[in-house]
Amino acid sequence: MKWLISIGVLVVVFIALITVYLQPNSFMGCNSAPSASKDCAKSDAIVVVSGGDTQARTESGIALYKNGWADTLILSGAAQDKTGPSNAEAMQVQAVQAGVPLSAIIIDSDAESTQQNAANTKTIFSDRGYDDIILVTSGYHQRRASLEFNKRAEQVNIRNYPVTQDSDWNWFWWLTPRGWWLSGGELVKIIAFYIGATT
Repeated sequence: MKWLISIGVLVVVFIALITVYLQPNSFMGCNSAPSASKDCAKSDAIVVVSGGDTQARTESGIALYKNGWADTLILSGAAQDKTGPSNAEAMQVQAVQAGVPLSAIIIDSDAESTQQNAANTKTIFSDRGYDDIILVTSGYHQRRASLEFNKRAEQVNIRNYPVTQDSDWNWFWWLTPRGWWLSGGELVKIIAFYIGATT
């Protein structure tokens, strides 16, 4: 009986560690709007990368914009279906419909991977002199996205804002096969990042 309890405890700890590791959050001590605190101060831009539940990611970026976290919203992602608009263009439509001025939005329609999201937006940061950005993506993807952005934009402070509730991911991810598929896939890609492999 004791060994069953021990196994149960280990499983719970393992799930908790994966959950915390995959979705670093720079805003744990912040309110809904920016403040004078360095860690909770206004940023130069909010970057939302497409993939997974792109609509939920965009909604989170829009909410941050409306709450005054930055004056610029950068939307990054190519089209899965090359015959239609890019993900970034679809995200832009969503943002404009939600009340974000078109003049406050920058889109990158060419990025087809997390690495390209990071590389393409680095050019935008350099051109505009941004040195602090808020990175928005799904919780399971946040760690790897942060690693890629920090690697390519070393002079920019990257603050993580994971979307912890979307159609692909929530706090109960471990109850579904898809949750394990997503978390396992991300862990493999993070290992590949550290050993220098292309993912």
